Amino acid sequence: MKRQDFLISLLAGGTAGVCVDLVLFPLDTIKTRLQSPQGFSKTGGFRGIYAGVPSTAVGSFPNAAAFFVTYEYVKSMLTFSSSSYLSPVTHMCAASLGEIVACLIRVPSEVIKQRAQVSPSCSTYQMLANTLHQEGIWGLYRGYKSTVLREIPFSLVQFPLWEFLKDLWSWKQGHVVDSWQAAVCGAFAGGFAAAVTTPLDVAKTRIMLAKKGSSTASGNVLFALHHVWKMQGISGLFSGIVPRITAISLGGFIFLGAYDKVRSLLTQLGTKDTR
Repeated sequence: MKRQDFLISLLAGGTAGVCVDLVLFPLDTIKTRLQSPQGFSKTGGFRGIYAGVPSTAVGSFPNAAAFFVTYEYVKSMLTFSSSSYLSPVTHMCAASLGEIVACLIRVPSEVIKQRAQVSPSCSTYQMLANTLHQEGIWGLYRGYKSTVLREIPFSLVQFPLWEFLKDLWSWKQGHVVDSWQAAVCGAFAGGFAAAVTTPLDVAKTRIMLAKKGSSTASGNVLFALHHVWKMQGISGLFSGIVPRITAISLGGFIFLGAYDKVRSLLTQLGTKDTR
C-alpha cells in the first residue's frame, strides 16, 4: 500500500467512525440496556442516554482508522483479488483481519462505554478508574474474544454483501456508484448482518457487564449464549434486535457512505497535488 493510500484510508476511516458512533450513540445505549441482565428500566431506561459517550469519542477515530487501513492493505496484498469469483473471499479475509486489529482499540472503549451506559450515575472517568482498580489492564480487554467472534461473522456478511451490491448497482447503471448509493448499499448490508449476529452481540454484552469472578465473566461465548437461552429463551438471544438493526442500518449508511465520500474527495485532492 502506498503512503498516500495509507493516509487516505486512515483519515476516511477515522472520520466515518466518529460520525456514525456519535450520531447513533443514543440507540446504542438503548440496545445495551435492553441486553443487560438487570433489565432496561433498572439500568436507566431512557434517562442518561449519552452516558459513556466520552469513551466512544476517544476510541472511534483510531478504531475505525485501524480497521480500514488493515482492510485496504489486505485487499491490495491478496493477488487473487482480480478474479471476480474470488473477490468475496478477498473481502472476507480483509474484513476479518481488519476486525482483529481494530478490536485491540475498540474493546477497551466498548467495555468502559457499556458499563457507563448501564450505570449512568457514574462518569466515564469513574468507570475507567474502577475497572483498572478492580481488574487491572486486563479488565479493559474482558470480552475481547467475544467481540472478535461477533465482529468477524458480522464483517463476513456485511463487507462482501456491500461490495457485491455496489458492483451490481454499478453494472446496472453503467458507471461506478455515487457515495449516496454506496451508503444505501451499506445500510442494507449492515442491517442484514446485524440481524443474524444479534445473539453474539447479546453474549458480548453479558460478558462485558458480568460481575468479576462470575461464570459469564470468564468470557466463554457458548456458556453466555446457553445461559441466556436457559433463562430467557429465543427472545433473550435476540433482545435489542430492533434498535441494533436500526442503529447498524443507519450506521452502515453513514459509516460506509462517509468513508466512500471522504475517500473519493481525498483521492481527488491527492491526484491534483501530483499534477
